[in-house]
Amino acid sequence: MQGVGFRYFVLSHAQRENISGYVRNLADGRVEFLLSGESVAITRVLEKIRIGPGHARVDDLQVEETDLDTPGAAFIIR
Repeated sequence: MQGVGFRYFVLSHAQRENISGYVRNLADGRVEFLLSGESVAITRVLEKIRIGPGHARVDDLQVEETDLDTPGAAFIIR
């Protein structure tokens, strides 16, 4: 996904849903993100991510639930 604005796509949808966390590119070409917020809001963001922006291709989406503390009050790009 790198190079096609995918991180900004995730950022915009997370901010609309008042989600905190981060999104970042990984060295192997994957994109990693952490979403923290209400479960219905996270579900809506994940639905958007599964589709992706029009110029990107989402091959796989792996979701892992965790009990981590809230990563902060905002959603950021790392």
